[in-house]
Amino acid sequence: MIITFFKLIVIKFMKRFILLLSVIACFCSNMTAQDLNSADKLASQAQISLTQKEYTKARYFYLKAYEAYSAQQNIDKAVECGVQTAALYYKENFYKESFDLCRAMEQKVLIGEQQSGKSMPNLRYKINKVRYQMYLAMKRPTQSKQYLDIIRSFANASKNEEINNDYLYTEATYYYTYGMTQQGDATFKELITKYKNQKNYQKVSQSYKTLIGIALRSNNAGLVAQTYDKYIVWTDSVKSLTAKDELSVIKRRLDESQQTILDKEHSLSVKKSIIVGLGIVIAILAGALIFGAILLMRFVLVTRKQKKAIEISKEHNELKSKFIQNISAQMEPTLNTMDVSHPGVKALLGFSEHIQELSVLENTIADGFEMSDIEVNSFCEKTTNKIKSELTKNITTTVDSPRINIKSNSEQLQHILFHLLNNAVEHTPEGGKIWLEFKKRGAHTYQFIVTDTGGGIPSESQDTLFKPFTEVRDLSGGDGLGLPICALIAAKLNGSLTLDKTYTKGCRFVLELHV
Repeated sequence: MIITFFKLIVIKFMKRFILLLSVIACFCSNMTAQDLNSADKLASQAQISLTQKEYTKARYFYLKAYEAYSAQQNIDKAVECGVQTAALYYKENFYKESFDLCRAMEQKVLIGEQQSGKSMPNLRYKINKVRYQMYLAMKRPTQSKQYLDIIRSFANASKNEEINNDYLYTEATYYYTYGMTQQGDATFKELITKYKNQKNYQKVSQSYKTLIGIALRSNNAGLVAQTYDKYIVWTDSVKSLTAKDELSVIKRRLDESQQTILDKEHSLSVKKSIIVGLGIVIAILAGALIFGAILLMRFVLVTRKQKKAIEISKEHNELKSKFIQNISAQMEPTLNTMDVSHPGVKALLGFSEHIQELSVLENTIADGFEMSDIEVNSFCEKTTNKIKSELTKNITTTVDSPRINIKSNSEQLQHILFHLLNNAVEHTPEGGKIWLEFKKRGAHTYQFIVTDTGGGIPSESQDTLFKPFTEVRDLSGGDGLGLPICALIAAKLNGSLTLDKTYTKGCRFVLELHV
């Protein structure tokens, strides 16, 4: 009986223990799922609190969201929440905390740039804009101007239209805050012009409202009246009655004598003018659409003719290429029966071989080569040693390449480099130097660079260097097809062959590969 009793107790205990483990497992899984989206929830809660003007609460949630995003290495979202936190700090006069947070965000951006290898000017712009706003709030013109220049450089570097427009707003605020109305007008005019050119009429209206708000905060009644008059002209041309009514309220606050602007007769007159104007605009647009449709139809017809002409030209070019290749192949047996040591025969044989090679490459340009691993250092040394063994002049050759592996076709790659090195030897005088270098330009971009101290290539020949048949030349001095063939091989290797036109101490060719 006692043994049975103990068995029952053990069984009951085990059941409860298993139940407890199940509860703990469920709790842990829920906590894990919550951690994954906790940062988004915190950011959402912060935005709700900010909308409700609960600034202290919003600052707390933004700070927690900033920490959560930072832990996830989400730098963009972290900076976004950090900037909101810093702005709420200085809104409550916690300037030290705001500056400290800006420094911390800048450090995170620096680490992110180092890890990704890319600059992040858009994030640096947001961080330094907060610093600028703090100095502006503290009425420190020198520091404000210093950070205004800093954020200008980041706005330009970002190449982001939205950030550049935001900077113009910021610059206009600076000028108007410190009484530099003329400079502020110029900046504001630049912003308005950009929006008009983009046909972003809503932004134009918003810009006028923003300037009037700046003028009101600066107690600049003249600027308010001037801007208001310009805005009325703008609203008449784009049917912005709602914006007109809102600005009329602002006008009444500035000068009660302007109440006549909102009189019913004037409103009716304005409405009639807008309706007439819209009718004219609609008629013009309808005419423009009809005219555009006619032009489009003509364009389609012309395009069809051009497409057909291109197809015929392409077909003829392919036939011409096959014909030349066939003629070259038929010439080769006859040339082989002749004295190969004769310069003319040797030149014709080389020309025949180049013609066939060029034709094959042009017809298979879309097909790649078979790739394999190449150890760069030994490959470069082997290629250069092959040149050294044939040197008849006192020329120094140097190889600068690391011991790394890349994917490419060794035979075709050696073909290009051997041709470039041979050209370098031919055009480099006694006592000259030749370099073969390898540079890594990105995660999947590499360069082989061949440099010599020869006479260089004349400027008039540089643009046609890689194009075949650009001049009539004596074949005994070369057919000029070597570099065009190398350029086609480079393209099939998923790369390019170019001449460095900035190098003036000789000649430099750059073979860039993307693997």
